[in-house]
Amino acid sequence: MPKATETVLEINLTALGTNYWYLKSKLKPNTNFLAVVKAYAYGSDSVEIAKELVKLGADYLAVAYVNEGVALRDAGIKTPIIVLHPQSVNFKTLIDRCLEPNLYSLKIFQEFIEIAKENKQSKYPVHLKFNTGLNRLGFLENDIDFISSKLKETTSIIVKSIFSHLAASEDETEKEFSISQIEAFKNISEKLFRNLDYKPMMHMCNTSGILNYPEAHFDLVRSGIGLYGFSNIPSEQKNFQPIATLKSVISQIHSIEKGETVGYNRAFKSEGILKTATIPIGHADGISRAYGNEKGWVTINGNKASIIGNVCMDMIMVNITNIDCQEGDEVIIFGEVENAEKHAEKINSISYELITAISQRVKRVVCRK
Repeated sequence: MPKATETVLEINLTALGTNYWYLKSKLKPNTNFLAVVKAYAYGSDSVEIAKELVKLGADYLAVAYVNEGVALRDAGIKTPIIVLHPQSVNFKTLIDRCLEPNLYSLKIFQEFIEIAKENKQSKYPVHLKFNTGLNRLGFLENDIDFISSKLKETTSIIVKSIFSHLAASEDETEKEFSISQIEAFKNISEKLFRNLDYKPMMHMCNTSGILNYPEAHFDLVRSGIGLYGFSNIPSEQKNFQPIATLKSVISQIHSIEKGETVGYNRAFKSEGILKTATIPIGHADGISRAYGNEKGWVTINGNKASIIGNVCMDMIMVNITNIDCQEGDEVIIFGEVENAEKHAEKINSISYELITAISQRVKRVVCRK
C-alpha cells in the first residue's frame, strides 16, 4: 500500500480470509458459519466485509439492528441476515427486506407473530434466543410451553434456529459455568423440539466458544471479534491477524522550549527542549481522551511516540524528540504489530471498544496484502 497522506482506516481483506479459514478449520464440515457484521463490521466497513465473507462462504450474517440489515440489503447482499436486537417499531421494514428477527421475550414474540400475520406471511423465518446465564436477552426455560402453544396456533412464522450466548467462554476459571450453560441449552432445546414437528438449528458458540468448546458447535457457530483479528484467549492471538490499520500523517512539527506547555488546559509541561508532531486525528475520530498525557502512543518510522497533553477533538500531539521524521511522514495509530488490544489495555479497555469507536468520518481504504 502507498504511504498514508491523510487519516485512513486500512482494511485488509486477505487478513479477514486468514481469520475466517482458521475458525472454519475448527469446525466439522456440516457446521454452518454465522459472521457477525454489526456496528459497521466492528468499526471497519460492513458492506465490504459482508461481501467478502459471503464470497468466503459464510452461511449467515448477523447485525444488531434493522437499519444495519437494510444497509446490507441495499448493497445487494442476499445471504440470510439475523437481526439480533430488533425493535417492534421496525418489524414491517424487517419483513419487507427479508431480514430474520431474533425473538427474545414473550412481548416481542407475540408482536412479531401479529405483524407477520397482518402482512400475510407464511413460515417467516425467526430465531429464538434463550437466556442460560448471560442475563442480557432471552426467554427462560419456563416460557417453552407458551412459545410451543403459540407456534402451534400460527402458520405465519417458523423457527429457523434457537440459540443462547456463553457468558465467559474465554475464561478457564469459568469452565464449570460455561459447561452448565451448554447443558442448560441442550435441555431447553430438547424440551422445545418435543413440541415441534421439525428441528430448528442450534447455536451457542462465539469466537472463544468455537476455540474452547467444540462440543457446543452444534449446527451453527457465530464469530465476531475473531474475524477482525482478535482472540480473547491470549495463547490463540498468534493465529489471528488484525484486519484494520489506522494511519495518519504528521501535519506539523514544533520545537518546544523548557517550561512551555502543550495542548488544552496546559496539561503537558516540558521539562526540557523537545520536538512535537501534530497529527490530524482526535476524540471525534475515536481516540479517547483517556489516551492523553502519555498513556497512549503512535508509531512513526518504526518508533513509538507518546501522546502528550490532552487529546483534542481533531488532533493529537506526540513527542518525537528522538525520532527522525518530518512533516508529511506516515503515522500508525494501531495496526498488526502495535494492535488495538495493546492500546486498549493501557486505558483498561478492550479491542472491541477501540475499533468500533473509529468514526465514520475516517476514510476507509480496502486492500489485499
